[in-house]
Amino acid sequence: MDRIRIRGGRPLSGEIPIGGAKNAALPLMAAGLLTDERLVLSNVPRLADIRTMGQLLAQHGIAADKQDDAGRIMSFGGRITNTEAPYDIVRTMRASFLVLGPLLARTGEARVSLPGGCEIGARPVDLHIKGLEQMGARFDLEGGYIDGRVNGRLQGARIVFPFVSVGATENLLMAATLAEGRTVLVNAAREPEISDLAHCLTAMGAQITGIGSDTLTIEGVPALHAADHAIIPDRIETGSYACAAAISGGSVFLRHARLDHLGATVRVLREAGVDITEQPGGVMVKRLNGLHGADVMTEPYPGFPTDMQAQFMAMLSVAEGASMVTETIFENRFMHVPELNRMGARINVHGSSAIVRGVPSLSGAPVMASDLRASLSLILAGLAAKGETVVNRVYHLDRGYEAVEQKLAACGADIQRLGG
Repeated sequence: MDRIRIRGGRPLSGEIPIGGAKNAALPLMAAGLLTDERLVLSNVPRLADIRTMGQLLAQHGIAADKQDDAGRIMSFGGRITNTEAPYDIVRTMRASFLVLGPLLARTGEARVSLPGGCEIGARPVDLHIKGLEQMGARFDLEGGYIDGRVNGRLQGARIVFPFVSVGATENLLMAATLAEGRTVLVNAAREPEISDLAHCLTAMGAQITGIGSDTLTIEGVPALHAADHAIIPDRIETGSYACAAAISGGSVFLRHARLDHLGATVRVLREAGVDITEQPGGVMVKRLNGLHGADVMTEPYPGFPTDMQAQFMAMLSVAEGASMVTETIFENRFMHVPELNRMGARINVHGSSAIVRGVPSLSGAPVMASDLRASLSLILAGLAAKGETVVNRVYHLDRGYEAVEQKLAACGADIQRLGG
C-alpha cells in the first residue's frame, strides 16, 4: 500500500494548476443517463472516483469515451441496458447513489445499492427517497438495495428539504428535468457544483430557473439532448493548496482557481493572516507574517465547507493563539485529530467542537489517513513539521486529489510517494 513521505520546513513557491471539480464531475457524469445522445464533458479530473463512476455508467450501458490524450475530455451516450447499480461499485463511493434519480426518470425503475465512501459518519439517503416518493416513485429496501419503480413518468412536486443536502438536491434536480409538470425544490443546496450541474442540464434542454439560489424551479421536458460542458475548477483543491502555501510560509499562484467559488474559506484564510487575491488566470496566495488563530464552523455553502475542515485544522495547529473548529455536517470528521497530535499539535475534542492551541512547530512522525480530506491535512502538517513525516493509507487521497506529490514538489516541497 502506497505511502507519502514529506521532509518539512520548505516554504512553497511557484504555481499549482487547479483541476476540474470532482464534486461537480460526478453528478455531471450521472447526468449522462438522462439522454441517449452524447454529453461531452471537458476539464475532467483524473481521479479514482471518476474511474469508479465511469465503471458504473458502463454497467448501465452508457460508455464513457476519452477524447484526448490527457483524458480530460469524456463523452457519454447510449441506451440504458441495465438499471442495477451493484454493491461492489456503489460501496466504494457515495456519489454512485446519484444514478437513482436519472434511472427512474429515464426508465421508470432502478435498483441501487446503499452507498459507501469515506468513514466520516452517517450520511443517510432518506431525503433522496422521500423526494422521489413525492414525485410518484415507490421503493422497497431489500438485501441492502433500494428498489424503485414509477408508473409512467415522474410527476412534478413541491419538495421542501428539512435541511440542506447537496446529494439530494442533485438527485432530485436531475430527476425533475424529465418529470411531467413543474418541480420546485425549496431549501436546495447552493454549492457552485449544483449550479454547474444546472447549467449543464440547461444546455441539454432542461428548463431550470433560480440557479444559484435556494429555490430551484424545474419545468419537466419529454427528453434531453446532446451538449458540451466545461467543468468548473475544484474549490476544495484550491482551498487545500491555499492552506499548503500558508502552513509552509510560502507564496503560490493557483492557476484556473476562482475566488468567487470559495465562499467563507476566503474570509477565514484572511482572518488567519493569509493574503489571497484574484489575479488574471487564477488566485495568488501568500502568508503575510505569522498565522493567527481563527474560529471555524462548517456550514452549507456559502458557509465554511466541511471538506476544508481538516486542512484548516492542520494550518491552525501552528497558528498563534487558540482556535475553535466546530463540525456541524458529519459527526465522525475529527479522526485526523489523534494523528495531528502525534505530530505535536495541541488539539482537544469536545463533542462536535475541537479547541486548537497553536504550537511553534510540529514534529515529523508516521501517521495514518482515515479519509480523503484527512489525508491532505496530514500532508499539510508534514510540510510544516521538522523532520520526516510518512502518511500511510494514502489510497484515500487518490480519490479526490490529482498528482499531489508532483504539484507540491514543483513548488519546492520535499515529498515522495513510496510503494507499499
